[in-house]
Amino acid sequence: MVNSRVEASAVAVTGGGSSGRSCAGCGGRIADRFLLFSMERYWHTRCLKCSCCHAQLGEIGTTCYSKGGMILCKNDYIRLFGHSGACSACGQSIPASEMVMRAQGNVYHLKCFTCATCRNRLVPGDRFHYVNGTIFCEHDRPGGALLRSHMTPLQGNGMMPDQKVC
Repeated sequence: MVNSRVEASAVAVTGGGSSGRSCAGCGGRIADRFLLFSMERYWHTRCLKCSCCHAQLGEIGTTCYSKGGMILCKNDYIRLFGHSGACSACGQSIPASEMVMRAQGNVYHLKCFTCATCRNRLVPGDRFHYVNGTIFCEHDRPGGALLRSHMTPLQGNGMMPDQKVC
């Protein structure tokens, strides 16, 4: 499934390893007192890790996310795919292998990261302005004509409300 959310919960196993289960992560026999059950498979607590930050998921919560073959903690899932795993402009799912653009915590398909006025696509290196949840290119910034004559080159001091695509 492309955009599946998977719950992981810790399961206590008594008997100290008489379960005979194999770990989905390392393939080894699980002889530990505690193990995790997630995505219909069993894991050593040390083997169920976030594919990005490598945090042991059993230690940081009871929820993990699976998308595109990756197992992710909540923070990395949101960082990579937004809150819903969908593009903030079109609402369609974003495949795990697809490059994305990000602005103010929102995630966009490359083709959807466009100026609201001229509809030109913004690419890495382009300056843009994020005003009340809407993306504008440098040329179409609301109120830009009034400010343009007074603007100095950006110094990256964090005081200007515009942004640069990374």
